[in-house]
Formats: sequence, structure tokens, C-alpha cells
Amino acid sequence: MKKQLLLALLLFSQLYNIYAEEDKKKCLLVMSYHQGYEWNDGIEKGVVNTLYNVCELKIVYMDTKRNPSTEFGQESALKAKSTIEEFKPDVVIASDDNASLYLIEPYYKNSKIPVVFCGINWSAKEYGYPYINATGMVEVAPIVPLLKIVLLSRPYLKKGIYLSSDVVSEHKDFNRYKHEYKKRGVRLTPVFVSSLIEWKREYKMAQKADFIILNNYSGINDWNQGEAIKFVKNNSKVLTVTNYQWMMPYSMLGMTKSAEEQGNWAGQVAKSIIEGIPVNEIPITINKTWSLFVNTELLDSAGVKLSNSVMSRAYRKW
Repeated sequence: MKKQLLLALLLFSQLYNIYAEEDKKKCLLVMSYHQGYEWNDGIEKGVVNTLYNVCELKIVYMDTKRNPSTEFGQESALKAKSTIEEFKPDVVIASDDNASLYLIEPYYKNSKIPVVFCGINWSAKEYGYPYINATGMVEVAPIVPLLKIVLLSRPYLKKGIYLSSDVVSEHKDFNRYKHEYKKRGVRLTPVFVSSLIEWKREYKMAQKADFIILNNYSGINDWNQGEAIKFVKNNSKVLTVTNYQWMMPYSMLGMTKSAEEQGNWAGQVAKSIIEGIPVNEIPITINKTWSLFVNTELLDSAGVKLSNSVMSRAYRKW
């Protein structure tokens, strides 16, 4: 009798596991960029941590930061589309601009699949959002708060250089910087580069400006961290600022946003959708977490001084 009962319990357990596995929800995370890119990794970490044991999570990397051509983006989107058709996710999380540009807008706008976007720079309107099947978190950099902090130490700023990699998202960022800074009497000149040698040349030339915005090196495929750190330490004369935490080894002052905030929010929303909340009842929002950093070693080597109020509020480690 005991043996029969044991066999019955074992059979029930196996059947329960089969049905539970079949009933498990599926989530697909589409990353616009590649593993190893700090912003990409931060969003992924937030999503993975939030959705642990919530759904079966599959991740697709479009790799469009290192391969910025339209043709590559379109081909990568078709591969992601095939994954969606095979995997049949209950919700798709689309990280950063290119996932929406190449995949979501062309193929899943107002479709039956719930979509949660995150990391789209400044505005989602250019991709047609809002959709009836989508919500998301827009990525807003604290460029005006950063300028206000810079003006505490440099009240007579008139001209700056915006130095960044030559990729679509950096051009988009510059347009917003230019607009906001112009309203406040500061003229920005953009410089976009594709190699480290170009970046070093333009960095030296930019020392004639009042300050330099170091926006991003991702997209410069031959970037060498050690070489770049040594170079800026030996060639910096004016204040350098950034809105990205991973640019702090090369920058003197940074006010940065959080990639994990984007990922955590997207994961929580995906969880809510799985639990039955209609996606069109969840409003589009923006990020709210910023951090202030200073690189004291670079400040000292360049002889650049910041106000006591800035120095007292800023983190020294990033």
C-alpha cells in the first residue's frame, strides 16, 4: 500500500511539474546593443534581477552600437522578430532606441504582444509612441542640472565642445544639449569621432573651449581605457563633464543617470502585465535617479577648481 501511495505521489509530482512548466510565462528582452557595454549591462542586470523566478527570460542582443548602419539594424531586427515568432513571449521588453526604431515600430506597433520599452533618449514620440500595446520609461539625462552645477564654479561659460562617438544616439543627445544650453547663453560645438586617435586629437584641440562635454566613447571600437586615462591626465587644462558614470575615469565632473533604474522599472512593469494589469493602463514615465561624481585626480592634475558646495555633495568613487 505504501509503495502504491509513493508511486502515486511521484506521478502527481511529475504531472504537476509538467503543467507548471507549460504554464510558465515567457519574457523576451531585446537589447539594442551588446554585452560589455556598461549601459546595456546595467539595464540587463535590472531586468534579470526583477524577473528572477517570475518568467522564463530570453535575451536578444541587436549589437547596433558597434554596427551602426541602417542595413545591420534592419537585419538584426528581423532576427529578433524570428525569435519572437518562435519563442512566443507574453511580454517583450525593448531596451534603448534602436530596438524600437528597427523592431517594435515596424512590426509590433499596436499589435497583440505587450511591449515595455526603456532607455529611449529624451522622447519616444519619434517612434510613434504611445501604442495601445506599449508603455515605457524614457531616458532623460540631467543636462540642465549639470549645467547649473558647472555654472556655480564657472559663471561666465560661453562656449563648449561636445565630444562623442559618431553614432545615432549621440547625435540625438547633442541636439537636446544644444537646445537647452543655447537657451542659457552657452554655445556648443559638436565633434563626433570613430577612433581613439581622432578622439585624442579632438580632445587636445578642445582645450581652447571653456569646458568639454565627454558624452560617450561607446561606438569607438578601438577604445583603450588605460591609454585614454593616461592621455587625459597629461593633456587636460579645462573642465570636462559627463552624464555617464562609465565616463568618469576621463571626466572631472559627472551627473549621471542609472541604467539599473531603467531595467528595474521595465522588469516590474513586465511582471505587472504578466499578473494581469493591461499595458495601456500603465503610463509612460521618465527616470528619476541621478548621482553627482567628481574625479579629484583629474581635477588636481589639470589645476581645475570646483566650488565647495559641489565638492561636498559629490561622490569620489563610481
